[in-house]
Amino acid sequence: MDKSAVKKEYKQAKRPMGIYRIRNTRNNKSYVGFDRDLSAKFNRHKAELKFGSHRNRELQEEWNSFGEIYFQFEVLDELDHKEDSQISPIEELQVLAEMWIRKLEKAGDSVVSLQPAAAPKTTSTWPGTR
Repeated sequence: MDKSAVKKEYKQAKRPMGIYRIRNTRNNKSYVGFDRDLSAKFNRHKAELKFGSHRNRELQEEWNSFGEIYFQFEVLDELDHKEDSQISPIEELQVLAEMWIRKLEKAGDSVVSLQPAAAPKTTSTWPGTR
């Protein structure tokens, strides 16, 4: 297989999209977000945190204070978006994220959204970004 065919296959590959959380196991605080490519998003978060440049200052400060070993990255839910859907996958992900935030809060977790302020607001804290 030549290089251009491999590149084309990569671009056409379906990547899992959904809701994720980064959980501080020391204080049980959850940072919840969503993305159309979960593995890429996890890689981005981990790189930013390791280099001390994460956009969410609160998460970065906790990472620096507690250390990497006290954080778990987990997929809470995957979205199986239908191509013929009238709703965009981002809109579906926003609704799903909001449902997860409420569910976690109801269970007693402290939850912070990692989505930009334009995302639908819940009762959670929406920290500023750098």
